[in-house]
Amino acid sequence: MMKRVQTQRPSCEKVFHRRDAEHTENTQRRTLFSALPPRSLRLGGERAFHNRSLEFAPGRMRKKESLRKYGLTLGLSFCLLLYLMGAKSLPMSKAAPKSFSITVAAGSVDRREAIVSFTLPAELAGNSYGLREASGRLIPLQIDAPRRATFVLLELKAGAKKDFVLETVKPDAASVAQGIQLAKEGDRLKITAAGRRVLEYLGQPGELPRPEIKPIFRRGGYIHPVYTPSGRVITGDYPPDHIHHHGVWFAWTKTEFEGRHPDFWNMGDATGTVEFVALDETWSGAVQSGFRARHRYVDLSAPTPKTVLNEIWEVMVYRGGQGAKAYSMFDLVSTQECATSSPLVLPEYRYGGVAFRGPSHWLGKDNATFLTSEGKGRDDGNATNARWCHIGGQVDGQLVGIAVLCHPNNFRAPQPLRIHPNEPYFNFAPSVAGQWEIAPGKPYVSKYRYVVYDGPPDVAELDRLWNDYANPPQVTITAK
Repeated sequence: MMKRVQTQRPSCEKVFHRRDAEHTENTQRRTLFSALPPRSLRLGGERAFHNRSLEFAPGRMRKKESLRKYGLTLGLSFCLLLYLMGAKSLPMSKAAPKSFSITVAAGSVDRREAIVSFTLPAELAGNSYGLREASGRLIPLQIDAPRRATFVLLELKAGAKKDFVLETVKPDAASVAQGIQLAKEGDRLKITAAGRRVLEYLGQPGELPRPEIKPIFRRGGYIHPVYTPSGRVITGDYPPDHIHHHGVWFAWTKTEFEGRHPDFWNMGDATGTVEFVALDETWSGAVQSGFRARHRYVDLSAPTPKTVLNEIWEVMVYRGGQGAKAYSMFDLVSTQECATSSPLVLPEYRYGGVAFRGPSHWLGKDNATFLTSEGKGRDDGNATNARWCHIGGQVDGQLVGIAVLCHPNNFRAPQPLRIHPNEPYFNFAPSVAGQWEIAPGKPYVSKYRYVVYDGPPDVAELDRLWNDYANPPQVTITAK
């Protein structure tokens, strides 16, 4: 008789407990995978949980456990990826904007109403800033292309330093109105300082002032008139003795180009001329105003007129000279480049370059006075080198004058001078020192500053202004 072996069956309580546990676990897993896209469910969760028979098929238990782990791992990885993507998309806290302080060092000399320029930090993209002193006073700061910042340093003793805080300010129309203004009237640019006339620039040639002047003498691209602070005109234009003289102008005299000898100064010979091309830019501001214009030097002795040089004039008129000794001040920067692959050769000659012409009634040896930085005058100053040169005389019963300051970076600086023995004109003439040339690919840049005043020349003041021009205060920018 065979002994029957009875298999012990689990109690109902245990069965239901096990099923409840499995149900809870499955519910949790389904909740985890419910956030996954359908493809992810097919890859893991669906295969692990769709067919409950897997849980009771003894031969497939390993497969069930593998699929369960695979689905759980994939689901957790996908959730982690979603979390990281969400974190990345959250707004990042922005770094606090930098503030900047400006330190100005006077150097070895006293500074008074000195023009100071520096390049604005790249982080500052606006166009309206000011400099705040420790006392609370706000100093106007003008921003021009290419991000050049300019202000007037009112006073700073030799060896001293001064700190400013760079601040964003609202545009101040009143400050600009009291600054330097440029207005265009026809072919003329007229620049004023706080309503006071300073100078005019003629672009295209205007009408000839007298009917007897030949058309060949018509010219533009020069500055006239120039006014003193009291409003007196200190320049001449188309004077009878030298029709080709024009206020503040630039021309070369003795030259050689491709075997020919065009003369851009003596226009009556009809071998060369200087033409106005275009006005590229003008601006006004609380600190300075100015313009950028293009000229060209044309060889008229060629079979057909041929451009020899292209020239850019940048003129800047500053707000300065507001103290006890009033003066007007402006800069001229000329950049000349060869228009062809041929150089312009400039042989040794007694004049040619940037020049100044006074009014016609200064004609005659005793009607105008000259003084150079080296203490020389009309009788002994010709063909000598100087950092600056003054010319002056009477206008409407008042002694007036102008000094032209030569920048130390100019070719052959301090440059030689041409001071005429009888006529009220002079020019800085580098060709006095010997032959040279303007070569292709090598721009010829020359810089001059003009100081215009009523009264006699003040040597100490002109030396101070030349030093401000040649060795301006140094600027240090610190980011905080």
